[in-house]
Amino acid sequence: MTRTDSPPAWDERTQLTTFLDYARATAVAKCEGLSQEDAVRAPLPGSPLMTLAGIVHHLRWVEYFWFEVAFLGGADEGPWTDEDPDREMRIAVDMPLADVLGEYEEQSARYRELVAAHDLDTPARHPRRDGRRPDLRWVLLHLIEETARHNGHIDIIREIVDGTTGD
Repeated sequence: MTRTDSPPAWDERTQLTTFLDYARATAVAKCEGLSQEDAVRAPLPGSPLMTLAGIVHHLRWVEYFWFEVAFLGGADEGPWTDEDPDREMRIAVDMPLADVLGEYEEQSARYRELVAAHDLDTPARHPRRDGRRPDLRWVLLHLIEETARHNGHIDIIREIVDGTTGD
């Protein structure tokens, strides 16, 4: 995945997809050179699920929910349960980081195709709690926000676990 925030064209779709891909690629790049031990380390005493692997795995499942469940209307087969709503973050510590990153990148490629096949005005099939159905444009904007916010967490945790900083 190329990491650039400069779209090759200035239409709305290209700008949205370029920024989502940039945020995705940033999450992956922040994990480069990371040891497995550091990938699953939770350095914040009050946040035992905040590991680098857990955050990337969370991002993978957030996209799954918004594209597969909310937008396409599929059944929710995510790893979370009522008893363990953050299970996607918990199970990531038992996975090789390469698998977590590989799943995220493979899924991102699938969702690029899904987005390309739908108009930005296409409403989600599954309504939100308030009954409204966001369109694909809103889903993309939401995922940009979610991924960028978690990239900030990734920055902080990476610096704490091994001192690595940078863009």
